[in-house]
Amino acid sequence: MIIYSRNRRLRVSATLRSLVQETVLMTNDFVMPIFVMEGSGKKEAISSMPGIFRRSLDLTILECKELFSLGVKAVNLYMKVSENLKDNTGKESWNANGLMQSTIKAIKDAVPEMIIMPDVALDPFSIYGHDGIIKDGKIDNDSTNDALVKMSLSLAEAGADILAPSDMMDGRVLAMREALEENNFTDVGILSYAAKYASSFYGPFRSALDSAPVDNDDIPKDKKTYQMDFHNSREALDEVYKDVAEGADIIMIKPGMPYLDIVAKVRSSIDLPIAVYNVSGEYAMLKAAAQNGWLDNDKAIIESLTCIKRAGADMIFTYAAKEAAILLNNQ
Repeated sequence: MIIYSRNRRLRVSATLRSLVQETVLMTNDFVMPIFVMEGSGKKEAISSMPGIFRRSLDLTILECKELFSLGVKAVNLYMKVSENLKDNTGKESWNANGLMQSTIKAIKDAVPEMIIMPDVALDPFSIYGHDGIIKDGKIDNDSTNDALVKMSLSLAEAGADILAPSDMMDGRVLAMREALEENNFTDVGILSYAAKYASSFYGPFRSALDSAPVDNDDIPKDKKTYQMDFHNSREALDEVYKDVAEGADIIMIKPGMPYLDIVAKVRSSIDLPIAVYNVSGEYAMLKAAAQNGWLDNDKAIIESLTCIKRAGADMIFTYAAKEAAILLNNQ
């Protein structure tokens, strides 16, 4: 029997495989999440995320310089603030002299070309660990939006390039966009967490910031009343379409690997850039398996990130950004 069509012909060598490769992973694809803490000269390991640290501002600057030199040109900022600065309003988030604002200014001074994407949400600043303001035992959507607008304007004033609202309040993209336009921040972008699911894969992140919901009887025990139900797929498109209409510049899908079907569905439905968050739980699982010798760390990192890009991501938020950049640069 003569076989005229043999797919293996294009796989016979590494050179030929690279010639027909459909998806190419690059350092330009990565956004590195950064955890910042108060103080100077401080660096604390996050036990649930091997290789990831909370750093004081001075060490954060050094890390940003190294990241940029490796080709990672964007960072996503999170603050670990003192407990005495937390309340139910999240007002520390719009403190002009707050840790987030000071960090943005310092990074811009040190690495002017670095794209800074601060997280816009109240949970690191909330005494209750929720992304919104609590009223009568519930998350109050509209008063939370008012707070997010104040935070957004403060971060834009500090020099943020793209605001990344991760709160999942209804209507917050429109409120932020209108406020930015009215205050002459017309070049500040919005990367909306449009399809953010209430996922069990966020645990290590919440331990890094002490931002898990508190265990009080009159406080929602989880974030399921505002983050999406992981059983749903069509709902993601509804969320995405609304945020696009409200003025989002980039759409986020979170988590990443367990939600590649959502990534592919959104990619086929919109033309805006898509960001995908390779979240802390995904990172922690890979690291745990690698440390036990169950898989090859380097190969698994590159394969997992390539899969996310193959599904339709234009950029990937990942704790492996620095590690992956080093691997790609050494190929």
